[in-house]
Amino acid sequence: MRLLLVEDDSMIGEAVLDVLRAAHYAVDWVRDGELAESALADSQYDLVLLDLGLPRRDGLAVLRSLRQRGVRTPVLLATARDAVADRVAGLDAGADDYVVKPYDTDELLARIRALLRRAEGQAQPVYSHRGVTLNPATREASQDGRPVTLSAREWAVLEPLIARPGVVFSRAQLEEKLFSWKDEVSSNAVEVYIHGVRKKLGADLVQTVRGLGYLVPR
Repeated sequence: MRLLLVEDDSMIGEAVLDVLRAAHYAVDWVRDGELAESALADSQYDLVLLDLGLPRRDGLAVLRSLRQRGVRTPVLLATARDAVADRVAGLDAGADDYVVKPYDTDELLARIRALLRRAEGQAQPVYSHRGVTLNPATREASQDGRPVTLSAREWAVLEPLIARPGVVFSRAQLEEKLFSWKDEVSSNAVEVYIHGVRKKLGADLVQTVRGLGYLVPR
C-alpha cells in the first residue's frame, strides 16, 4: 500500500517515515501544502497522513480541495491542534480520522490499518479468500492454516488483490501500490512478485487477464 506523508517538521517526519517503511508501506513525504496537492494530483495513494499547520497551504485547505475534486482517498489528520473545534473542523472537512501529536506509533499504525480496511469495504481485521489469509497487523500469511512466508513486495502485490477479489488491477496500479518516489522500478517488477506469490500459494491464485492486468478470482 502506498501512503502520502504530509509533515513539515523534519524530526517528526523522519521518525514517522521510518515507522511506516518498517511496516512495509511505500511512502512519499512532502513538507508543505502545495507539494501535497501536486503529489495528490500526480499519483494514486491508498491513504494520506496529513498535518494541519503546513507552510504555503494549510492542511484543511488541502483536504477540502481533495474532497471537492471527488477524491475518496482516506485521510488521517495528525496534528498538534488538540482543541475540539479543530477536530470537528477537520472531520467536517472530509477527514476520516484524527490523531493528536504526540501520538503512539502503534496506535497510528492501527488507525491506518483500520482506514485501509474500511476503504476496501472490509470489516474483519484479516483478509481471507480461497484458503489464503493475510493479517495486516502481524504481517502473517497462511494457506489452509499453513504459515507462508512472503517477502514485503510479494505481500504488497497480493494484499490489494485478496482484499478485492474479482477486481482487475493493471500493472501500473500495482506499481503505484508497491513503489514510492525513491524506489527504482524495473519494467518487469510486478511480474516478478506475482511469480513469487504463485510459487508459494499456487499458480491459480492470481490470474492474468490478458491486456488488462491481474485478479484473484471470486
